[in-house]
Amino acid sequence: MSEFEEPIERLIEYFRSLPGVGKKTAQRYAFHIIENSKEKAENFAKAIVDVKEKVRLCKECGNYSASEICPICQRRNQKLICVVQEPKDIISMEKVKSFDGVYHVLFGCINPLENKGPNDIRIKELLARVQKNGVQEVIMATNPDVEGEATAMYVAKLLKPMGVKVTRLAQGISIGSDIEFADEVTLEKALKSRQEI
Repeated sequence: MSEFEEPIERLIEYFRSLPGVGKKTAQRYAFHIIENSKEKAENFAKAIVDVKEKVRLCKECGNYSASEICPICQRRNQKLICVVQEPKDIISMEKVKSFDGVYHVLFGCINPLENKGPNDIRIKELLARVQKNGVQEVIMATNPDVEGEATAMYVAKLLKPMGVKVTRLAQGISIGSDIEFADEVTLEKALKSRQEI
């Protein structure tokens, strides 16, 4: 027998289906909805429906957008592209504030273990953009794991013959951390990516 009445249990299960939401948090969310006004619940439901109806992928970069071309692609330098794995990575990159180029979302990485090859991510679209817009530099900002590295190398191999400069985000020890806790791969990357001061 369930702890709660069916409508409450169903709402809790929907919240539990969200990433990172456990049973207790889902229950808190459900009771928050119950305890608020009907108007707030309707506005919340409408926001979910609106996002499903109005948000699409930008035709240029693949980021989520309410318009055909996202605001970043409309206003920024088309000759500089930063390649990321997922739309959420753009949010992280935008925190830097100094990047004035555009993005390209691959929607994943090359990963043979998951049967994901080059044709399963948006590499063809990237190559077409580079040719069409006369791109000068492509920054590979895929994750610093085996799949991210392999994808970056594969894309670089395709872009080099096109005369495009391909760079990779430098990696190393994060600010505020201790060297003694860094692993060998991180230290090696930090050493190789060192800059003159």
